[in-house]
Amino acid sequence: MPETIAHLVNRLVIDSDAPFDDLRNRFESLVPAMDFAELTEQIESGDLAQVQRYTADHAPHSFATFWTLDPTPMMRLVGHTTRAITYMMGNNVIVETMYRHHPGVMLYAPLRVEIYEDTEGAVHLSIDQPSSKFDSFGDARIAQVGAQLDDKLAALLRMLGLPVPVELVHIALPDGKATP
Repeated sequence: MPETIAHLVNRLVIDSDAPFDDLRNRFESLVPAMDFAELTEQIESGDLAQVQRYTADHAPHSFATFWTLDPTPMMRLVGHTTRAITYMMGNNVIVETMYRHHPGVMLYAPLRVEIYEDTEGAVHLSIDQPSSKFDSFGDARIAQVGAQLDDKLAALLRMLGLPVPVELVHIALPDGKATP
């Protein structure tokens, strides 16, 4: 029997003072593309420590880009002047710490990020808050990694010179858990 799991996801839209190309270039320098063929070679080596080192080297700020979609050329064909680019970013080592508890987490990993211009020319970065998606699995271990991803996303936003939404700020509790 099909199961429906209702949950609320926070879509974060962060305004940027930087022009589109500048924000895009900064993002791509901080979240570099990971070569799937090279990653596959590392995995096929059967050496988990080697895969972890490779990932750390290619995701220097916790995240790497696994895929990019630039719809701008198609949209220009039909008269749109705004630009947008979407990235799938993540970390294969981090996601494994959730996957071991529920393989369904791959629905939300890698994370989807968009940089876009609105019709007034303002530039934005938009992403669904990781913890608000991973909380839907009802597993505290997965939720904890989701909160860690919030923290890593907040750090990335700071490196990009963007404001950090309050939803990404977690306070550590004495029992080692975190609360938004």
